[in-house]
Amino acid sequence: MSDEDILWMPGHEMAAAIRAKELSPTEAVTAVLGQLEKVEPHINAFVTVTGEQALEQARAAEERIARGDELGPLHGVPITVKDLTATAGVRTTFGSKAFKDYVPEEDDISWARLKAAGAILIGKTTTPLFGMLGITDSDLTGKTSTPWAAPTHTSGGSSGGAAASVACGVAPFAWGSDGGGSIRVPAACCGVVGFKATPNLIPGGGESPFETSAVVGPLTRNVRDAALLLDVTAGPHPSLPLSSPLPAEGFESATVNASLTGLRIAYSPDFGSAEIDHEVRSVVEAALRTFESAGGARVDQVEMSVPDPIDYFHRIYAPAVHLAMEIPTPAGRLGDLPLHPAVFHQAELGRSMAATDYHLVQHTTREEILRSFLGILADHDLIVTPTMPVAAFPHPGEEAGNTHVNGKPVREPMLDFHRMTESPTHAMLPAISVNCGFTNAGLPVGLQIIGPLRADAAVLAAAAAFESLTDWSSRRPPIA
Repeated sequence: MSDEDILWMPGHEMAAAIRAKELSPTEAVTAVLGQLEKVEPHINAFVTVTGEQALEQARAAEERIARGDELGPLHGVPITVKDLTATAGVRTTFGSKAFKDYVPEEDDISWARLKAAGAILIGKTTTPLFGMLGITDSDLTGKTSTPWAAPTHTSGGSSGGAAASVACGVAPFAWGSDGGGSIRVPAACCGVVGFKATPNLIPGGGESPFETSAVVGPLTRNVRDAALLLDVTAGPHPSLPLSSPLPAEGFESATVNASLTGLRIAYSPDFGSAEIDHEVRSVVEAALRTFESAGGARVDQVEMSVPDPIDYFHRIYAPAVHLAMEIPTPAGRLGDLPLHPAVFHQAELGRSMAATDYHLVQHTTREEILRSFLGILADHDLIVTPTMPVAAFPHPGEEAGNTHVNGKPVREPMLDFHRMTESPTHAMLPAISVNCGFTNAGLPVGLQIIGPLRADAAVLAAAAAFESLTDWSSRRPPIA
């Protein structure tokens, strides 16, 4: 088997080939490390590369195969992990120079489950400091680029390194996190699959056992692989009272032979307020015609009105950013570090916000958001939107986002490109981004599929069915 065959093999097929002794873990890891060395100068997706450790683990995985040991579902398969997820014995920097030498003693729950399933860590991928931006740019690692226009355009964020690496063939699996679009936005920028599960289905996504929005989750090159990682990581944990039980049937099985036939799809191009790039909208609507003509679904364009995502973002996150400025780090207060100007802006907004305002947005506004979605889902199975108002844009610097859409200035560059992903996050709905085509400049366009409460399997199934009708998921970026 050639390195080329190994690099682009779907993760579920790689796991099966290793179990069948058609491919060795050492061959898989060696091929992936070679690809990492080739593409990393173009995308800058890694904080730490664990090459020697990965090869040692690959050899140990081969010994277990030779002994006839029971093997996990990911046995011997390479994976990358975003540098916000703690990995015992491997440094976890949170995208900050202040933590450049920090090595945790314990694994986060999700990584512990992936490791127990047999996955082999290739390296930790880049993130902005503490995931506080929608672009992947930090004082520790600099800018991470989408491989479709590297090194000129952003990979999105905050799981930008994870998305860029998996898009380039550096491991079939990547692990990220999402508190408002941080899996789905990079997936759209890099032309891969990014799945945001129902909160608390995968334990350990937030900073607190009572977190109700942020999640950890997969970025992959196909939907079935994302579902496989969900099967491995989902399920309750005794230390997290809000963690959810597993459904009776597995998630991967829902993606096999999935169909769109008979589904009622609601299409909202803009949630009633977003300015959507004309070319992005055209690509998405061409994909929706595939849903109907080849898939057998019924697509209805609907009018939606959700509370303004930018106002909501400020009110829900700014107080937390303000409080975070007092967090001690090995280099002093977090607020004394050289943070991105957009982070300081959020901290200032949070400092001036009343506790009653925060309580109002946590409860009343979130309920308004949920009701907006439930009203549409009452007579539709799924909602489809563009993942982003734009495709990947040039590295923005201090603006932290695109400044214009269709020639019109945006209100808040650091937030405008998250307009379509924030609202379903805070309605606690499962959502996925899949590649649905390309702009004339060759940049991928993401299509977001949103499901009802706890309908993760239905979202994955619809995404897999659409994927089977196109060849978008098999396209490779030029540098790969």
